[in-house]
Amino acid sequence: MILTEFDENRIAVINPEKIRKKVENMPKTCLMLFSNSAIQIFLENFEHEAISSVKNATGTFTVYKINIDGRSIAVVHAPVGAPACVANTEELIAIGAKNILAVGCCGCLIDDIEDQAIIIPTAAIRDEGTSYHYAPSYDETIINPKMVKIVEDFMKEKGISYAKGKTWTTDAIFRETRGKVKDRVDAGAITVDMECSALNVLAEFRNVNFAQFFYAADNLAKENYDPRSFITTDKNIDMKTQSKIKIVKLAIECALAIDKCVE
Repeated sequence: MILTEFDENRIAVINPEKIRKKVENMPKTCLMLFSNSAIQIFLENFEHEAISSVKNATGTFTVYKINIDGRSIAVVHAPVGAPACVANTEELIAIGAKNILAVGCCGCLIDDIEDQAIIIPTAAIRDEGTSYHYAPSYDETIINPKMVKIVEDFMKEKGISYAKGKTWTTDAIFRETRGKVKDRVDAGAITVDMECSALNVLAEFRNVNFAQFFYAADNLAKENYDPRSFITTDKNIDMKTQSKIKIVKLAIECALAIDKCVE
């Protein structure tokens, strides 16, 4: 299998630090939001300044800086999918990010996680291709325990209920078969996402800190697929908007807590 052919050479043909210079005022902590509506909520509700950007063929992703209570963090829209997300994150690290907090939705593999609930991943099954270019082949990656504890302590301090556990990171949203769902649940996964394992392995490779929290969306646990808030309808649009506002505020506060704890 090609994905077992990990090359330990840290020097690639194209290296992010060679094509991107450090940004002088880049905060060390960067919040990545996957949802376009979450970014719009951020832009409408928080004072910000554009300090840089990362680009790929699909567009430009502006890096914003915000200042709250004497601390600065960066906020950026992250593309969905491990390859694009990791490539953008490589550039964020190259321009100065040291702590990465990713926040986005996930699918639920077990019934007892309610719609829009908060989940903290502690490990991720590597069912994507990107991470295998950053580490040898093994099935699961453990999320930085120090970072997980910071996020968990933050949620406890805020009185936010949450679940925590293993996530299944896969590239193929339309190939999450019943057999694969069962196998991943048997392996201990409670959620499914598209970036977590790759981002964590990248962070280990580049020696930066990474954490993530999800908000629950669709339910894959039932025999009949339940999209819940994954799909916007006339009935749930108000609920989704109000929930997203709370999540964006929570994400920013969590990023600030990380910035304070990881000097």
